[in-house]
Amino acid sequence: MLPDRPTKLVPPVLAKMAAWCVCLILVGVVVYFFALVIARLTFVALPVAIALLLTALLFPLTNSLRQAGMRPIYATWLTMLVALTVLIGTGWLVGARASEEFPNLVTQVQATARDVQEWLITGPLHLEQAQITAYVDEIANLVNTQRNAITGTVLSAGAAALEVLASIVLLLFVTFFLLKDGDRIWGWFLRGFGRMAPRVDRAGRAAWTTLSHYVQGTVAVAAVHGLIMGIVLAGMGVPLWAPLAVLIFFASFIPIVGIFFAGTVATLVTLGAKGLVLALVFLGILIVEQQLENHVLQPLIVGRALNFHPLAIILVLSIGGILAGIAGAAVAVPVAAVLYRALPELRHEPPALPPPPEDHAEPPDGGEPSRPAPGSGPPSGQDVPPTAGGTPAGGETEPGGQGGEGRTGDR
Repeated sequence: MLPDRPTKLVPPVLAKMAAWCVCLILVGVVVYFFALVIARLTFVALPVAIALLLTALLFPLTNSLRQAGMRPIYATWLTMLVALTVLIGTGWLVGARASEEFPNLVTQVQATARDVQEWLITGPLHLEQAQITAYVDEIANLVNTQRNAITGTVLSAGAAALEVLASIVLLLFVTFFLLKDGDRIWGWFLRGFGRMAPRVDRAGRAAWTTLSHYVQGTVAVAAVHGLIMGIVLAGMGVPLWAPLAVLIFFASFIPIVGIFFAGTVATLVTLGAKGLVLALVFLGILIVEQQLENHVLQPLIVGRALNFHPLAIILVLSIGGILAGIAGAAVAVPVAAVLYRALPELRHEPPALPPPPEDHAEPPDGGEPSRPAPGSGPPSGQDVPPTAGGTPAGGETEPGGQGGEGRTGDR
């Protein structure tokens, strides 16, 4: 005799596993199509992502100027001018230093090449001049065969320069308005979630706190890293030490992969300019400093916002690099940190309100306490339950505060 319901044929554990599999498949489909949309909108998505990181970095300055009494529009303009001044000044100093030291670098590399050639002939390898010349000619032929590809890459890079310029303009606009009207934009965004607005608000605030701590801590760690390596390179007399220090600073924003790339470039320049011994010394200092950064600076400065295992970081970097290249690897870790901190806030129930105080006062005539008539509202002393947006039921507050649009002083 068959059971009454066909579901009794399936064990409960298998039924739960099937339900979870269906949910995971649906989530995977949604994430896949969302990734396709982001990939199609890379021209917009990438500048917006970088603008969020810049806003998290610059907002403390804007907020300090606001608290000092400056109007939001002026505080935002002053913050943007300070940031642009720092970037332009750093670029000018690095460019001037590079143009001054590049001829010296070429001379030192040529001298190092002659020393290496002499060591290959007189050293333990005992190579002949004809063999070295053959190796050099082979490398030159390889470069010549790849000349067309290199030229095509340069031309495509020139065509992409306009897109990069447009992305920079969009990035500046998004950063400006996020600094100026970020609270009102967030309030407008919350209105679309109805009763879920408190949870979304808590998740957004947790995500923003995590992102701010991560960006500010990463900038501090990268600045220390670039400064120390710049001092080491300058002390060794390596040409282009300032551009290399800036390269190490920016590469530090990409965990693991970035410092590997920047360290390799700096080591090769040191090798070409100062020889093998100083290159090995620099590499040893770089490794020691990197270990101190990972075990001291990162836990102290960034650890409060991000506490990922190195394996998790490598996996996140790999996924971000596969999906969006270098840019994806740069934003993969902060995105994962934001999701890790925000998702629990979406699941948690809001804290329960304390029960209203009860009035036990006896009426003068000894009868029962008076009760409010039906429809007359809550008894005295009981709070009116708020709506999802924080507005008491039955009334509306003036837009402002968290996200209102009625403040005219911000403009």
